Amino acid sequence: MSRLNVERLGGFAGFGSPGSHLRSRGQVEVNDLAPADQHAVEALFDNPPGPAQVPDAFRYRLTRQTAHGPQSIEVPEEHVPAAIQASVKDELI
Repeated sequence: MSRLNVERLGGFAGFGSPGSHLRSRGQVEVNDLAPADQHAVEALFDNPPGPAQVPDAFRYRLTRQTAHGPQSIEVPEEHVPAAIQASVKDELI
C-alpha cells in the first residue's frame, strides 16, 4: 500500500452526498506517515469499525490499491488518524 485516497463524507453540510456541491478529498502517501499511523490504517482495513452513532457526524472513505484492485472502507471520523484527516481539502463543485 503506497497511496491512500481519502474522502470526508456527511456532516451537517452533507459532504459528498448525491446532489451536494461540496466535496472533501485528499491523498496520503502511506510510507510518509508515522509508523503508528501506518499501523492504524492497516488495522482499519483489517477490521473496520461500525458506523458512527452521532447524527451529522463525518465519516471517511479510505481507498487503497491492492493486487486485486481498489479496496475501500468507510469509518467514523474518530477512528481516522489526524495526519490523514489533515490531508483533506474542501472544494465547491
